Amino acid sequence: MKPTVIALGFFDGVHRGHGALLRRTVEVARQLNATPAAFTFDRPPKEVVTGKPVPLINSAQERQELMERLYGIQQVIIAPFDREMMTMPWQDFITELLVKQYGAVHLVAGHDYRFGHKNEGTVERLREKCRELGLGCDIIPKVELEGITVSSTYIRTLLEQGDVERAALFLGHPHCLSQTVRHGQRLGRTIGIPTVNLAVPAHVLTPERGVYITRAFLPDGRSCPGVTNVGTRPTVTEGDTVSVETYLLGFDGDLYGQTVRLDFYKRLRGEVKFPSLEALRQEIEKNIAQTREYFEEHGDNDV
Repeated sequence: MKPTVIALGFFDGVHRGHGALLRRTVEVARQLNATPAAFTFDRPPKEVVTGKPVPLINSAQERQELMERLYGIQQVIIAPFDREMMTMPWQDFITELLVKQYGAVHLVAGHDYRFGHKNEGTVERLREKCRELGLGCDIIPKVELEGITVSSTYIRTLLEQGDVERAALFLGHPHCLSQTVRHGQRLGRTIGIPTVNLAVPAHVLTPERGVYITRAFLPDGRSCPGVTNVGTRPTVTEGDTVSVETYLLGFDGDLYGQTVRLDFYKRLRGEVKFPSLEALRQEIEKNIAQTREYFEEHGDNDV
């Protein structure tokens, strides 16, 4: 088994703070001719311990994709956070799991990382145990931006307010949603504006309801600018189920059953109930024009 350098954390959002850990992991792995890896859980430990759902920025699969795509992590270990994991002594977490099972020769953690039964593992204990075992260890200090500590909690707040531009600043990349395209009610086709529908996984938060400038990354490698509505579509339905629908500029084809990644760039407006389908169509046409203008202004000619 090739040795690994493992970054430790939950990595929700894979933000700039996580990026400092992941860059260091890749750097050390290169020096040691080891595999740069990350260890994370399938669900938030806090959710299992308290029994209360924790809204997440990304699904586990999205976290993996972001770590691989943006930082060059080659192995993402997504471990189930079950009773066995919850009650594992902190020493065993290092020796039995990370070293024996995954071949760790160097560990990288954030300044506030906790692990093991009852969170008894601290960065001080991690550093000491690594010294005792002859492992390398890096503890990365907190990352600040504009005097604010970069954290998943703060970014969740920004997304819940619909401030995807500021969220992108703290994430270091646009907020994204990667899901399989599902069948919607095909109402967009009736007004000449067909959309693709993405289902949001349970426990993953959606940005504040409204209309956003987005870009969709398609399975064949192409990307298209999009106008995305996050909400309940009050003009055409009485339901309260939140959906994510995107009109793709310049795209003609069928994406049903395929996985699409949607990057959020800017919120255009809140969700509105229009007096008629024609009024809705006119507003969407205006949003399409705003999206073209946005990407032309930002040096993207694929519009």
